[in-house]
Amino acid sequence: MNTQQSNEEKKHLVDIESLPTVSFGKQILLGALVADSIAMPVHWYYNQSAIERDFGILDSYQSPKKTHPDSILWRSEYKPLNANGDILREQSQYWGKRGVHYHQFLTAGENTVNSLLAIELFELIQRSGHYDSTRWLDHYVNFMLTPQKHNDTYVEEYHRHFFTNYASGRKAINCGVRDIHIGGLVAVPALIAAIGPRHPDIREIVQNHVSLTHKDNDVLTAADVLVRILASVSLGADLREVILDEASQWVSKAKIARWEDYPDRVVVGGMLSSACYIPDAFPAALFLAYRHAGKPANGICSNAQCGGDSCHRGSVVGSLLAATSPLPQSLIDGLIATPRISKN
Repeated sequence: MNTQQSNEEKKHLVDIESLPTVSFGKQILLGALVADSIAMPVHWYYNQSAIERDFGILDSYQSPKKTHPDSILWRSEYKPLNANGDILREQSQYWGKRGVHYHQFLTAGENTVNSLLAIELFELIQRSGHYDSTRWLDHYVNFMLTPQKHNDTYVEEYHRHFFTNYASGRKAINCGVRDIHIGGLVAVPALIAAIGPRHPDIREIVQNHVSLTHKDNDVLTAADVLVRILASVSLGADLREVILDEASQWVSKAKIARWEDYPDRVVVGGMLSSACYIPDAFPAALFLAYRHAGKPANGICSNAQCGGDSCHRGSVVGSLLAATSPLPQSLIDGLIATPRISKN
């Protein structure tokens, strides 16, 4: 570490030299990635019956269909101010067209772009030996602006807002916005996997990192809750008890008891919105993790069947469920990103 760095710079650097909980961290990251990939072909399906019509039961990896019945890319638009904002490049031709699948060029076992960025973050920290927000922002900008870094058609709003600000001349550290989507939590399992759930500064690190792109208070609060739950579970606490203790402003024993009278797809998609907005998306993730504690494959599959923002919600569900129970080996083996996590 450069001893000439300012105190402001130093507070964004965290050493990860000796961590006793690496296997736990990798397990929760793999859980997040598995859930993202399982849900990928039905991401943002809001008609739950269409999920079964097109894919049946999502208990294994599948490639997306050529078209998406609920796609809203036909009314989505992003025009970069200049080359510093051109994050769509060759994918821009598909925006504004009906029926385009958000992840049309991905194949079974691949991850969506937010999860790919989480893997990049994990690898960057592993290579450097510490977390550095400035280094991450440089890496993020390079990744998003370099052709062929990913093959995803859709990029979330926060990326578009960030790069509109970046293209206007702002420094990367000042390009984040008040984004209220659960996609802001996708990086949390990667940070915990790389740094460790019991690192003394893990909560501060996560807050700093998430706020680089998501400055919404509810997203930041949810990120902190997720860290606290995973840290407690890493010490042997019961997942269900910790969810009730640490997430009391999001879910309660009474609410969960009421929801447990109904199938998952009635709760998530009916009583709670299956969309991406954090006020419903995070309680939905917590409920699915609570109900399926001890059965990660069941919970990951059910999350996908619920539809909506199942990939980003799945990152939370998968990480929580993998924290207490091993993932089926078939899901680990079929995930294309597994070698990247296992080798570090």
